[in-house]
Amino acid sequence: MQIMSLNQVRWLSLIVVMGGLILVLPLHLLGCFIAGFVVYELVNTLTPHFQKVISGDRARWLVVALISTVVVSGLIAAVAGIISFLMQDVQNMAAFSAKLAVLLEDAQSRLSPVMSRYLPSNIEELQHQFLLWLRAHVAMLQNIGKNAAHTFITMLIGMVLGAIVSLQRDDGAQPQPPLKAELTQRVRLLASAFRNIVFAQFKISLINTVLSALFLFGVLPLFGIHLPLAKTLVVVTFLCGLIPVIGNLISNALIFLVGLSLSLWVGILVLSYLIIIHKVEYFLNARIVGTRINARSWEILLAMLVFESAFGLPGVIAAPIYYAYLKNELRHAALI
Repeated sequence: MQIMSLNQVRWLSLIVVMGGLILVLPLHLLGCFIAGFVVYELVNTLTPHFQKVISGDRARWLVVALISTVVVSGLIAAVAGIISFLMQDVQNMAAFSAKLAVLLEDAQSRLSPVMSRYLPSNIEELQHQFLLWLRAHVAMLQNIGKNAAHTFITMLIGMVLGAIVSLQRDDGAQPQPPLKAELTQRVRLLASAFRNIVFAQFKISLINTVLSALFLFGVLPLFGIHLPLAKTLVVVTFLCGLIPVIGNLISNALIFLVGLSLSLWVGILVLSYLIIIHKVEYFLNARIVGTRINARSWEILLAMLVFESAFGLPGVIAAPIYYAYLKNELRHAALI
């Protein structure tokens, strides 16, 4: 005897998937969700190319092994780079302090007395104020470190889960139970939405990188300003731009710090340009993403606004993916 109709099973699968998607945000598992789907999509995208050379499921296993090797190598290189950078700063602490002293003197001489009185007068006062700030925000810094460690670990777990799921192939020989079939369809639509957003984010990162390169190699040299590590900053801008919203903030902060190392006014000039680019990116993001998922810019912006109000920055990152999935479900049901 049939207990549930096909329509009821479909609604149950929708409740399970959408409920899980909403729980991802308050449980702080967005990094795990994105990392897992990235690995899943990479395996499914690259496997057909490897199957031209290697037959069977061995091609899929090879892709998983390559992705694992790249991820592990990247993490090792990143940790080694951070340690090397910190050790270099420790070894050159005197030069670093001298550079800070020059920046403070530059700020004191160029800013008006009303503004300059809020700045430390020398490097010793700056160090004292920094220590006071650390003591006043110990709990906040501990919380940031805890959240960063949690995100890093859950992203690794998500990558492993994505690789495991991508290795599970259904040959289609046996008919699936109704709920399993409907859940598979939900996941298929979610994967399609995620893939569209990823390709859109790639285009956004490329455009943002071109704009940054024009600024670093075109606009600044007109004023006789040549930022050190400009080529590296362009590469970092592209890589960070693949991360929605927050990646752009990371690359902008690095460019600002490099500009600040030259002088205070170069830092202010760079920061002003990056703020403009950052504001434009919201509308650019909505436009490009909207084209990929057949949605208007105001729809994406509204979704980002609502999710930001409800879940903060993770909501801004998740909003385009969730909205694209909702559009896929409505289109699949022939409602739009």
